[in-house]
Amino acid sequence: MKLQLDALSRAAFIATLAAAPAACATALAVLAAAAAPIAAAAAAAATDAPLVRRVDEFVRREMQREHVPGVAVGIVRRGEVVLSIGYGESNVELHTRVSAQTLFQSGSLGKQLTATALMLEVQAGRIGLNDPLTRFFTDAPASWRGITVRNLLTHTSGIPDYTEGALDAGGGSGAIDYRRDYTEAQLLKIAYSLPLDFEPGTRWSYSNTGYLLLGILIHRVTGRFYGDVLADQVFRPLGMHTARIISEADIIEGRAAGYRLVEGELKNQEWVAPSLNTTADGALYLSVSDWIAWDRGLRDHAILAPQSWAQIYTRVRLRSGNTYPYGFGWEVDESKGQPWYHHSGSWQGFRTTISRYLADDLTIIVLCNLAEAEPARFVDGIAALVDPELERIRPSSPLADREPAVSARARKLLIDASKGTLEAEDFLPPFSRGVAALAQDQHRLLAPLGAARQLTLVERRDLGDDRYYVYEVSYPNKTLRLELELAPDDRIAAFDLAPD
Repeated sequence: MKLQLDALSRAAFIATLAAAPAACATALAVLAAAAAPIAAAAAAAATDAPLVRRVDEFVRREMQREHVPGVAVGIVRRGEVVLSIGYGESNVELHTRVSAQTLFQSGSLGKQLTATALMLEVQAGRIGLNDPLTRFFTDAPASWRGITVRNLLTHTSGIPDYTEGALDAGGGSGAIDYRRDYTEAQLLKIAYSLPLDFEPGTRWSYSNTGYLLLGILIHRVTGRFYGDVLADQVFRPLGMHTARIISEADIIEGRAAGYRLVEGELKNQEWVAPSLNTTADGALYLSVSDWIAWDRGLRDHAILAPQSWAQIYTRVRLRSGNTYPYGFGWEVDESKGQPWYHHSGSWQGFRTTISRYLADDLTIIVLCNLAEAEPARFVDGIAALVDPELERIRPSSPLADREPAVSARARKLLIDASKGTLEAEDFLPPFSRGVAALAQDQHRLLAPLGAARQLTLVERRDLGDDRYYVYEVSYPNKTLRLELELAPDDRIAAFDLAPD
């Protein structure tokens, strides 16, 4: 068929031909622009390859040292995903492998998500940070009149932890029984029954009860279960495609099993009643891919207004005027003179940590399926490979000991603990309530070790009004890590011993 053109068509055809070189140049420019990010990503990948190899070697060594069945690792630097990978087994019985899509229980990492959902309600005007709890819980005890929403977010309410000494397979005599289901109303009644450990705002003491109450509060002001609020207003907008509330009934693809060590033998996690795996203090399933999507939202300051994010990352100020390095669901520290936000989680055979170093524009995420795992060790090791100058969650470099009286007291506490003779009057609540059990546990740990050879101070800082010390304690065949926190009246606010 012959092509015939009229005068107008011929003119248009000639114009098209004349414009063709310019159009080709434009197309080439567009292609070059599109290729630039790909080339940059390829160059970054080539630069990161040695780091990835070193991280891979380190993670495998640490897994073997800690006997962790499975680990997921995410590393994001300058907005680019350097690593998103799984190691080991998500289910030892079925021999399924961990991947970037494997779902791990969040533990208390979920608190930062609860805080975000709460701030959405603050922005909507339904909740005020300085509102008294009695505005929403009108039947609360009189002692709650001085407690604000901010106190719950920052662990400064004075309400004890409802999980303290909880009944489980090993016994206990706490406020709840892990093997029993509770309604929100029943959990709220239990919270009402707990006498305050201190006046609101005067101290900091980690309490899961605060975030349990925040979930109930979100339900009350929205009329919706807090998990549904998270799904619609946080998970979906941020592309956290597999993040969800824990459920034993639902068929959930890719969920990991949690484990614990009993006299060196791997066992399944303890069973917990389903309702206690739906509370807002940390009962979520997330994969490392979900956490990377969350990190992307944090970098973009998505969902919330700038002033809301600023509130989340602000250290809580105690009544004394001193600050404690905790915001809303985040520990708020500094590394290399810039903000450093991090948090850990532990629940039902899972241990988790996320650490965001703004100085290096770096985020490290580590998820483990073993109760005794130390994800902070993984994070510290990875951070050291990226930048040796970054601060450590678990410092280990010796410091000059300028308070020998405190070190002498630490030595005496170790001796008393080895004999099982710790005294309740030396401790502040909540530790004072559990001294008998603490003494038994520490006696079992320390009695076989003999006398401590050396105490080495590796961390000293002020936390609110308290003084905080960490020592490495050397025994003939073992090294332990001792954490000691002293209140202004010299009573013990924290005392913890664990293998280093």
